[in-house]
This record gives sequence, structure tokens and C-alpha cells, in this order.
Amino acid sequence: MESDHNQPLLSNEDEDGKWRSQDFWSKLWRETQQLWVIVGPTIFARVATFTMNVITQVFAGHLGDVQLASISIANTVIVGFNFGLLLGMASALETLCGQAYGAKKYHMLGIYLQRSWIVLFLCCFLLLPFYVYTTPVLKLLGHEDDVAEESGVVAIWLIPLHFSFAFQFPLQTFLQCQHKTMVIAWVSLVGLIVNVVSSWVLIYEWELGVIGAAIALDVSWWVLGFGLYFYTVGGWCPLTWTGFSIQAFHGLWEFLKLSTAAGLMLCLENWYFRILVLMTGNLENATTAVDALSVCMSINGWEMMIPIAFFAGIGVRVANELGAGNGKGAKFATIVSVAQSILIGVVICVVIMTFHDKIALIFTSSSSVVEAVDSLSNLLAITILLNSIQPVLSGVAVGSGWQSWVAYINIGCYYIIGLPLGFIMEWVFHSGVSGIWAGMLYGGTALQTIILIIITIRTDWEKEAEKAQMHVDNWSSPRKDEKLLLT
Repeated sequence: MESDHNQPLLSNEDEDGKWRSQDFWSKLWRETQQLWVIVGPTIFARVATFTMNVITQVFAGHLGDVQLASISIANTVIVGFNFGLLLGMASALETLCGQAYGAKKYHMLGIYLQRSWIVLFLCCFLLLPFYVYTTPVLKLLGHEDDVAEESGVVAIWLIPLHFSFAFQFPLQTFLQCQHKTMVIAWVSLVGLIVNVVSSWVLIYEWELGVIGAAIALDVSWWVLGFGLYFYTVGGWCPLTWTGFSIQAFHGLWEFLKLSTAAGLMLCLENWYFRILVLMTGNLENATTAVDALSVCMSINGWEMMIPIAFFAGIGVRVANELGAGNGKGAKFATIVSVAQSILIGVVICVVIMTFHDKIALIFTSSSSVVEAVDSLSNLLAITILLNSIQPVLSGVAVGSGWQSWVAYINIGCYYIIGLPLGFIMEWVFHSGVSGIWAGMLYGGTALQTIILIIITIRTDWEKEAEKAQMHVDNWSSPRKDEKLLLT
């Protein structure tokens, strides 16, 4: 019999493998912690803020079908159009602030925040016609007169909400890039409480109907904005907020171009599904179709707050790692984020399929709307699954500064392929709202997701890290701090 020392329990190769395994799990745990420091509070904050919109629709839905359709169109389509653009424009800060923070150029974060405020408020004024001309545009698109007129009234009352986006979104991104996300979560909780109380008082106690719902949203979102502002200027960001500066007015044109590219990247996708709601206005029994699709879009939007949180989290993580010159760290962060987002998406898909015939009861008691939502539940589940991948990859693009490229991809996938396919499914094959949605889903969202996966896999992360360091070095000049990024 051979002695034990001639048969080692672990060879050198096995020992190396064991250490590599331990290193991998240790690295995975550290990355997960860093990611969820941002994603966890951001999910809560996003769900809370979106829940304010859902609460508004719930209250309006129990006032009547026309009221539900009007608040859904005004909030989901009109506000949604502008929400996507402004949120996208503010996401330019994830590239600039994220890479600057990773490179320890802390003072530049406050400068970028002020530039973003200037650019977004100017954009808000340019977008006002969306609210002012809601009624004639909806009538032109074939919506019923009572729904179009009620939607127009609600849209006017939502203008203060519109301007709150320009104030709040840059603040959120500014704080996320410093990993100061818990304050965003707490302020969002306060805003949600204010929304529930004000909605009840204005709609039921004061009987202001859908106008009361709009006012409740206005107040709640401005509570969020002022809460984050007072935290920022109140001394809790001493390294990154050094006061208002004339330097914020330098390089505005270059900043505008980057913000516009970022805005187009996100809003082209966001607008895509708003157009889906508008296209249902010409269907038979249009009010029920709009209500059913709006309910599905609300559920999708509610769940979308999770991928959007990953969008923010991975954007910051990639930007931080690239700014610090760590390409491998950016790649690993991408893999971890995508895998965890997909896992959550699969769980939610199972929930949707399990309660497919009951989910609409949250929003309405109309049996026709509940049945219509039930028939769309399969498409809703597939959309949610795709949304667990695509926004995360878009966040990687933001962290890397690829906004312009992704904007072109979105135009091609959504508007050259997906949207025409949706029209064909309805006006050629007469397949109704499910056909429109399926055509736009498979022709646009699925194709875009595949392209982003290919781009991400083929990325040379070390080269991206070198580019990021060049950008950071250029930030020392107040007039040239974004020019290399745009090239």
C-alpha cells in the first residue's frame, strides 16, 4: 500500500484552480456590493416615483373609462415623450461625472451639474408645444373627441411636472455618480407619501377629478427635486459641490451636443412605445384598446424601473472603472450587471404569466379592459424579459460614452424596421393591438438588443480605458472638457 504522502489530496493544478475559484467568487461579491450600493436604493427610488404615476392612473381609472384614457394618454404619452428625452439628456452626466469621479476630479461634478440644469431647462421651454397642442394633435390622430379634449386639459396641468424633470434628473445622476443613492431613496419615499395623501385629498375630498390627479403629481415631483437640491447644497457634498460658478456657462455647446446624443439614445426607445399607444386610437373600440394597452405599459413601466436602476448602476460602475483606467473592471461589471438583471426579469415574467387574468384589476374594474389585458399578457412578459437586457447594455454605452452610436442603432431598429412592421401588422393583416405590439417588439426591441449584445462582446475594454483617461486629462481645461469625448 502506498503511503498517503504519495497521494496528495490536492495537486498543484487543483490548488491553482481552487485559488482562481476563490478569487472569482470574491471578485463577484465585491462587484455585486459595489453595484447594489447604487442599484438597490435606485430601484426603490425609481419604483417609488413611478408608483406615483401609477397611483394617479389608479385613482383616475375608478372615475371612469374616459378619465382613465385621458390621464393615461397625458401621462403615458405626452409626459412620457418628454420624460424620456430629458432623462436621456441628464444621463450625459453619467459619462462625464462618472469618469471624473473615478479619476478623482471631484470639483468638475458640480460644474457639470450646473451645465445640465441650463441645457435641460432651455429644452423644457422648447418642448412646451407638446402640452399646449395635445387636443388637436390627438384628434388629428383619430382619437375620440371626449378623450382628446380631456387629455388636453390634463396635459396643461402637468406642465409644472415637466419642468421638475429638468431640475431633478441632473441632481439624481450627480448623486448616483458619487454613490450617494440612499438620500435619493429616502426623498423618493417622502414624495410617494405626499402623492398618496394629495391624490386622495384633491380627487375625492375636493372633487377635482383628473385635474386634482395632475396637481398631485406636480406637487410630489417638486418635493423630490427640492429634497435632493437641499441635500446637495446643504454641505453633504463638500468635494463635488463648491457653489455656483460662471464656469458652468463655458463649453455649453459641446455639452449640449453630448446631452442631445444621450437624450436621443434613450428617448427614441421611450417614444417608440408611446407611439404604440397613439396607434391604437384608430382601432375599433379604441377606448378599451387604449385603456388595456396603457395598463400593460404602466405595468411594463413599473417593472422597467428595475432595469433603469441597473442602467444607472452599470453606467456609473463602467464610467468609474474606465475613468480609473481599469478596462477589465469595466468588463466584469458589465457581465455581473447583465446576469443579475436577467435573473430578476425571469422572476417577474413568471409572476406576470401566473396572474395574467388578474393584473389589470389593480387599475380598473372594467371587465372588457381586464379581458383585453389578459390577451396581451404574453407580449407583456416577453417585453419585460427583453427589457431586463437592453437597458443594462444601454447603461454600459452611457458609461463608455457611446451615446451617438446607440442613437443611430435605435433609429434603425425602432423607426426604420420596428414601427413600419407594426403598421403592416395592423393595416395589412388587421391583427389589432397585439399585432401592432408584436411587430414593434420583435422588429425593434429584440433586434436592438441583439446588436447591443454583439457590440458589447466585441468591445476592447483596455482601449476604452485609455480613451477615458484621455478625456479625464482634457477636463482640466474649462472650455475643452468634453471635446475629446465627442470624438
